[in-house]
Amino acid sequence: MTNPAIHTLQAEAISLLRQLIAIPSFSKEEDKTADLIIAYLHSKNIPAQRLQNNIWAKNRYFDADKPTLLLNSHHDTVKPNKAYTLDPFSPIEKDGKLFGLGSNDAGGPLVSLIATFIYFYDRQGLHYNILLAVTAEEEISGHNGIELLVPELGSIDWGIVGEPTQMQLAVAEKGLLVLDCFTFGKAGHAAREEGENAIYKAIPDMEWFRNYRFPRVSELLGPVKMSVTVIDTDNKAHNVVPSQCHFVVDVRVNELYTFEEILAVIRGAVSCEVNPRSLRMRSSSIPTDHPVVRSGIRAGRKCYGSPTTSDKALMPFPTLKTGPGDSARSHTADEYIYLKEIEEGIESYIQLIDPILGIKD
Repeated sequence: MTNPAIHTLQAEAISLLRQLIAIPSFSKEEDKTADLIIAYLHSKNIPAQRLQNNIWAKNRYFDADKPTLLLNSHHDTVKPNKAYTLDPFSPIEKDGKLFGLGSNDAGGPLVSLIATFIYFYDRQGLHYNILLAVTAEEEISGHNGIELLVPELGSIDWGIVGEPTQMQLAVAEKGLLVLDCFTFGKAGHAAREEGENAIYKAIPDMEWFRNYRFPRVSELLGPVKMSVTVIDTDNKAHNVVPSQCHFVVDVRVNELYTFEEILAVIRGAVSCEVNPRSLRMRSSSIPTDHPVVRSGIRAGRKCYGSPTTSDKALMPFPTLKTGPGDSARSHTADEYIYLKEIEEGIESYIQLIDPILGIKD
């Protein structure tokens, strides 16, 4: 695109991302980036509002009688891992890349969606209202992010969730079921044949989680995947047989199963106690004949099913997950996004929704 207004938005988006990287914004600690984002929108004469660390704004000619499109991404990040070699809060540019914590997940998609919202903000005669929602606690599936904000936003017909997908179309994503599992034994001295070791009782169950395959395999999302990710006991001493073993199972559920079906199979197969942390993060999808999906396909984008879960799971309306950046870089050391990806991401978002928004006759 040669539109000077878009070039200005691209430059401003990259500048905003640099500022966001420099401010720590771990989940539940996003107040300073929320300050920055609402100040930026106010500098554009956009009357943005705030609920805790969530920011939202409506396009200038918002009309309650029209359907509404939501543009959403998150501004919280995970904590940097120990393998970082660069300062995670220093926005370093090198070889066309912008390095920094949250640059890819989801800073690039976020600033690109903000730029897209600003591009359409003053346009009259649109078929749809546009809502921008910049939300918190996505990385921990928290209750004070999009789930808190959606009831304040009114009726929403469909949405775009900004996550790094290389601008491909994540029309479905797996649900997330996190299980706390417990086995119980009897404490005893490790030097003698005493007690009943809860770890040993847990091993057959962990092997079941490792080896079992749910028979229904999705064309888009593939099989249900289960992974044991945490193991601990009630012990603090090396010489005590543990009376309790706790392990965590990360279960990624395709759209062919309900969480209740998954739990019934698991509880019927293992001997440990199984407690789900939440039943909120269910599999979600958008029909492939939805106008936004068709628009993306016409632009040469491909549909796929995402193995990762996002705030899309908490939205009670159809949503498409798409954005600049690459999910493979998310949560990695020395995270980065290409500057070109942000520039092209803004253009792609505009091209994706412009035919749908149209100009109302």
